[in-house]
Amino acid sequence: MAFTSTLSSSRTNRSLIGEWWRSVDHITLGFLLCLIGAGLILSMAASPAASMRLGISNPFHFLYKQVLFVTMGLTGAFIVSLMSPTNARRIGVLTLLGAVIMMLCLPAFGYEVKGAARWLKFGPFSLQPSEFAKPTFIVFAAWMFSVRNRDNSVPSVAIVFATYLGLVGLLINQPDFGQSFLLTLCFAAVFFFAGLSLGWVLFMISISLFGAFAAYMTMSHVRERVKKFLSPDSSDTFQTDKSIEAISNGGLFGRGPGEGAVKYSLPDGHTDFIFAVTVEEFGFLISMFLIMLLAGFVIRCFRNALKLNDYFCQLAVSGLATMIGMQVVINLFVNLNMAPSKGMTLPFISYGGSSMLALCFTAGLILAFTRKRPGAYGYGQ
Repeated sequence: MAFTSTLSSSRTNRSLIGEWWRSVDHITLGFLLCLIGAGLILSMAASPAASMRLGISNPFHFLYKQVLFVTMGLTGAFIVSLMSPTNARRIGVLTLLGAVIMMLCLPAFGYEVKGAARWLKFGPFSLQPSEFAKPTFIVFAAWMFSVRNRDNSVPSVAIVFATYLGLVGLLINQPDFGQSFLLTLCFAAVFFFAGLSLGWVLFMISISLFGAFAAYMTMSHVRERVKKFLSPDSSDTFQTDKSIEAISNGGLFGRGPGEGAVKYSLPDGHTDFIFAVTVEEFGFLISMFLIMLLAGFVIRCFRNALKLNDYFCQLAVSGLATMIGMQVVINLFVNLNMAPSKGMTLPFISYGGSSMLALCFTAGLILAFTRKRPGAYGYGQ
C-alpha cells in the first residue's frame, strides 16, 4: 500500500522537477553521468603527474579544479534541460552572439598559450570562447534551416554561410585550425541532415580543401605540424611518441591505478592525451569500455533525433551528436598517431574548464530538445 501511494504521488507530482524527471531521457542522462564520473576518476589518476611537472605542491590541484568545473557544468546542463525547445534555442543563439563578441575581443584582451591567443582571463579563471561557438553555431544553423523549411523566401542558407565564414575567420585568426576543421565537419553534417543540395556540400568541401592548402602554404606552424605527422623521423614528435609508449605499456589490463610511468613525462597527459594515460593504467579493456560509453551517448542522441517530430530539434540534436562524436574520433586519432596534433580534448573526460562547461551546455541542449512532450516523438512515443 505504501509503495502504491508513493508511485501514485510521483505520477501526480506536477512540480517543475517532477515534470523534468518524467520527460527527460534517462538513458542519455545516465550515459552523461557515467562519462562525467569516469572523467573525474581519470583526472584523479592524471592530476599528480601534471602537478609535479608544473611544480604545484598540491598533487590533486587539477582534480579539485575539475570537480569545480563539473559542478558548474552539470548545474548549467540541468538548468538548460529544464527549458522548452524554443527557450533552449534562444539561449543557444544568445550564447553564440556572446561567444562571437568575446572572440572579437581576443586580439586586444586575449592571452597566448603555446603561440595561440584563444583565451580570455576572468580573475583566476580563463575562458575559451570558441568552445561555446561550436555547439551554439549548430543550434543556429538548425534554426535557420528549419526556417527555410517553412518559408523558402528567407535567405537562410546565405545567412548560415556568412556566419560560418565569419566564425572560421575568427578561429583562423587565433589561430585554431583544429576547431575550424571540427566546425566545418559539423556544418557539413547539418547540411546533409537538412537534405540540402549536394552541390552546396561539394562547394563546402572544396572551400575546406582550398583553405587547408592555403594554410599549409602560408602558415609555418601548420606546415610544421603536417611535416611532423608525415615525417616523424625528421621532426620532434615527443608527445605522440610518449602517447604510443603509454598505450603499448598498458596491454589488456593495464599497470594499475596510479602506476603509470609515462604520464610523468607527457606534457598534456591530463588534457589532450588522457586516453593514453587511461590505457597505460587501466588497460585496453577498460579503455574500450570508455569508448563504448562515448559511442553509446552519441548513438542514443541519434536514435532520439530520428524519432523526433520537430524538424529543428531533429537537426539540432543530430548536429550536436555529430560534434561530440567527431571530437572523440579526432582525439583518439591524435592519441594513436593517426592524425596531426590538434589540441582537442576527449569529451567529458579530459581536464579543461572551457571544454567541460561547453560540453555540459551541449548535453543540456540535447536533453532539452529530446524531452518527452505531447507530440514530440513519432512511433507512438
